Parts: sequence; structure tokens; C-alpha cells
Amino acid sequence: MKFLIAGAGAIGGYIGARMALAGEDVTLFARGPHLAAMQQRGLRVISPAGDFEVRPRVIGDLKEAGDVDVIFLGVKAHGLTQLAPLLKPLIHEKTTVVGTQNGVPWWYFPEKPLERVDPGGVIAASIDARSVVASIVYFSTDILEPGVIRHTEGNRISLGEPDGSRSERVKKIAEVLIKSGLRAPITARIKHEIWVKILGNVAFNPLSALTRATLAQMVRDPLTGALVRDIMTEAEAVAAKLDMELPVSIDQRIAGAEKVGEHKTSMLQDLEAGRPMELEAVVGAVVELGERLGVATPHTQTVYAATRLLDQVSRGVAK
Repeated sequence: MKFLIAGAGAIGGYIGARMALAGEDVTLFARGPHLAAMQQRGLRVISPAGDFEVRPRVIGDLKEAGDVDVIFLGVKAHGLTQLAPLLKPLIHEKTTVVGTQNGVPWWYFPEKPLERVDPGGVIAASIDARSVVASIVYFSTDILEPGVIRHTEGNRISLGEPDGSRSERVKKIAEVLIKSGLRAPITARIKHEIWVKILGNVAFNPLSALTRATLAQMVRDPLTGALVRDIMTEAEAVAAKLDMELPVSIDQRIAGAEKVGEHKTSMLQDLEAGRPMELEAVVGAVVELGERLGVATPHTQTVYAATRLLDQVSRGVAK
């Protein structure tokens, strides 16, 4: 199979690097200094599992991609609005698209996209939801400098068909990822797993941006810890309205976060780096779903509003 990593940043670049190391036919799409560095010197990965360097094909124009079988969407959720129309010419009947975004994915409601996730339905109009294989990433990476990705921990990426079926295409993608040194379990309950991850992200991510606190600090603080629980309770109620009975309790989710320890969420990392935060798909989507389904989310709405303004002020785009 021929793979395209559309957005070879921290997550996509790490997946692509692992594939290249395993000898797979993979092309990386990137822009800016990261693109230039990879084209000139290749891609270097620094990892507790062992450092390595690869020189896959790297492009800065998707028109150069050619025919591909599988496209990994490596950008964050808010970047898909711009990326999706550029990918549309590459997607054919047999093309598979694998999303790696946090939060409620754009394909979750193909008939009525969430405005905060897919403004104007631009993504849905560019990528047929039937081409999608869902994924959830459970590893931590960042771009240390252009052309260098640091892998800190984890190696799992769960895969699943949105309809719960066990297709040949998802099996083939899992085989390649496993060959590339990643754990790639296939689940028939990928939507449930998405909501388990949302349960933590919707509370911890925005609160970490507002407080600059780590996971452990938020859990151990009695007032913030109570707010975490309130937000999770609202998200759980939204999930229940979607017939998503979550396999873990709020207590278990909080305990798991405390066990991770002094970890900064991706949203806090984005804030500190001056990047846009992945707020709408993670938090705004839960607020919008609450409005759509008639579920009150006052704590989530309050934290969402404050974090949204923080994002705008920090990037100098506040009105």
C-alpha cells in the first residue's frame, strides 16, 4: 500500500517515520522550516525506544502526492478545514482516510456536521465519511526542532470502523502499523473509546491552559478537582444521550490522570508555544452537542468561554 501523511508534524511525522523505518511506501506532506529540514536532512526521531533517522519522500505540495491508498490526517482538528479541500482530488472510491484528531471527529455526524468542528460542512464536503477509518492516538510526541521529532512515551494507536465492523482495510492498516513498531488494536467500539478520551480531555485540557497546571496538580487541588468532576459528569450525560455507555467511570478516569503525574496536556503545550489550541473539537463540540441534545453543560460552557478568550488573547486575535 502507498501511504500519505497529510500533516507530518509531531503525531503524523512520528507515524510516517516509523513506517519509513519499516520499509513502507510513505510520503510526508509538510510546510515551512520542518518541510525544508526534512527535505535536506531527512527526519530524525529521538525516543526512549531508540533514536533513528529516515529519509522518506517529503513534499510541500499535495499535487505531487500521486496515487495513494491510505491518507493519515496528521494536522490538528482546526487545521482540517484548510487541508480537506486540498485532499479532495486525491480521494477516490478505494482511498482510506485515517483521522488522528482529538475530540469529536468531523465524520461523527455526517448528515448534520457540528459547526464548531466543521464550520460550513467544508470537511464533510471534501472527504466522504465512508472513506474514514477512525483512530485514537495514545503516544506523546513533539517537534523538538525542524526535522527532529521527540517521542516521549506510548506507542498505541487504536483503530476501528465507525460502524463497528471489522473490515479488511482496517486489518491491513493495523498490520502495517504493527510492523512499524506500534501497537494497533482494532476495536468494534471505537466511538465508545473516543468518548472515554473526550471524558478526560474536555476537563483537563482547558483547565490546564487556564491554570498552567499538570494533570496531577489539577486532580490534587480540591476546588479544581471538583470542577474536573463536574465537567466530566456533563460530558458523560451528553455521551449517554448518544447511547454511549462508557466502559470506565469518572473515578477511574480521574485516577488514571493522576497516575500519569506531572504531565502537561497538549492544549497547555500549544498555549505555551503560541499555537492555536484544539479547543472546538474537544470542548466546543461537547457544548454544541449539549445544546443540540438538550443536555445542560454550565460548567463546560463556562470553562470553554474562558479558554476561548485566552486562546484569542494569547495569539493577538481578540476583538
